Amino acid sequence: MPISLRRLEGGYAIAQLAADAAIPSWCDGEGFVSINRTDDELSVVCLQSRIPDDVKADRDWRCFKFIGPFAFDETGIALSVIRPLSENGIGIFLVSTFNTDFLLVKNRDAAAVERHLQSVGHHIC
Repeated sequence: MPISLRRLEGGYAIAQLAADAAIPSWCDGEGFVSINRTDDELSVVCLQSRIPDDVKADRDWRCFKFIGPFAFDETGIALSVIRPLSENGIGIFLVSTFNTDFLLVKNRDAAAVERHLQSVGHHIC
């Protein structure tokens, strides 16, 4: 099943804070934002321009939004996108929401990602 993905504007980063840290005010705003807390850490994905320099972060990611929504019982959606990237040695960071998924790839891989996804029938807009 072909998937359409929309390339989001701006560079993204994945920040790591202490598990007991408060959710920082700097992460709220425009663009995609994902906040996840585990027993080990608080992770924040947002536009990298909002993350202070003194915060531990992996920067220079490009974000693609799967054009959904997708039902919870639909299978193979993420796999159809991840497989061609994995087979070509491209690392990914995937975040799921209620309606859809977001694929993050390093900026240096963005052109190859688009090429590989289009080669298997997916559409990038």
